[in-house]
Amino acid sequence: MKHHKYLIVGGGMAADSAIHGIRKIDPSGAIAVICEELHPPYDRPPLSKSLWKDAQFESIWRSQHNLDIAIHIGKKIVNLDPARKTATDNAGNSYTYEKLLLATGGSVRRLSNADENVIYFRTVDDYRNLRQLCEHGSDFVVIGGGFIGSEIAAALAMNNKRVTMLFPESGIGARVYPRPLSEYLNSYYQEKGITLHAADTVRSIQRSGKKFVVTTENGKVISVDGVVAGLGIQPNTDLAAQAGLEIDNGIVVDELLRTSNPDIFAAGDVANFYSRLLEKRMRVEHEDNANTMGEIAGMNMAGQKHPYHHQPFFYSDLFDLGYEAIGELDTNLEIVEDWQEPFRTGVVYYLRERRVRGVLLWNTWNKLEAATELIAEKNEHTPATLLGRIRN
Repeated sequence: MKHHKYLIVGGGMAADSAIHGIRKIDPSGAIAVICEELHPPYDRPPLSKSLWKDAQFESIWRSQHNLDIAIHIGKKIVNLDPARKTATDNAGNSYTYEKLLLATGGSVRRLSNADENVIYFRTVDDYRNLRQLCEHGSDFVVIGGGFIGSEIAAALAMNNKRVTMLFPESGIGARVYPRPLSEYLNSYYQEKGITLHAADTVRSIQRSGKKFVVTTENGKVISVDGVVAGLGIQPNTDLAAQAGLEIDNGIVVDELLRTSNPDIFAAGDVANFYSRLLEKRMRVEHEDNANTMGEIAGMNMAGQKHPYHHQPFFYSDLFDLGYEAIGELDTNLEIVEDWQEPFRTGVVYYLRERRVRGVLLWNTWNKLEAATELIAEKNEHTPATLLGRIRN
């Protein structure tokens, strides 16, 4: 049985950031990372963004900078005993710890009645598999019109592939973008050569030789070389539940990122934290949250008392369009659009009871601090008070 002062379950961005957080405070305490993937930590955003442009593949790997850690890749913790402070992996190895971090991330949602070779895009292996298909294939279906689906469709089209998008909503990003912007994106993607099947879902995906045959509920039959699905994730909470920790849309943590067991912390996609800015609990599946939360969790594991009061932002790249955003982006909220150039440059505000809850900075850069301050003011607003409030 191996003993480590710090045990980290998960090998993603939050886990790597936690290592650096620990080492800022404790330069020598033994750290072990148990990583189910067969790779050391890497940056995930480039998989659907810069690697399809001009970034080098090797640029994704996150350096450990000789921080003296043990990384056990290809291992999964399957049993956690908080009373004995032991964790056991799927190879039967046991580890003891003083402080433990659950950075278990999430698992992709999968389609029923679909061929097993559908790529549910999330990992570096998914990226490699899709790149390999692209070497010989020219036609692809992308299922999902949200964050990942819209990025992958754009990436494939920019690499001269014929792309068909299939999603149940009326438009790309329809759950977060105001209807006019979503409708503009539909037209914009079609101008880029992408075929859209909106308001439609998958009935079946089968193999026919080297081809995939996608049949939709609306009766469309599409023959392609590859199928990519971006359907979101479910937080990996099974281990936490088995250990008796509090679960509610993820692993519930306090402001110091401790779970209901004070010696077990959680961070990243799986952690349900309280946002002081929005005055609500939430779970955020984006890079800024993983990096910042992971580092603070690591520092607190090493004895600090830093509250996680950060409000994470998120961003996306869609051909030559891009955005940064913070807070709640939900089309069920009241929406105020302030375009400098319609659908090319502008700011979209999301309000509940006349208070700004979220800000979408569409091709508007270096304004995250202003957007955060606007939400924090908690003042009542009307369209008249918001128009022109944030500009490039």
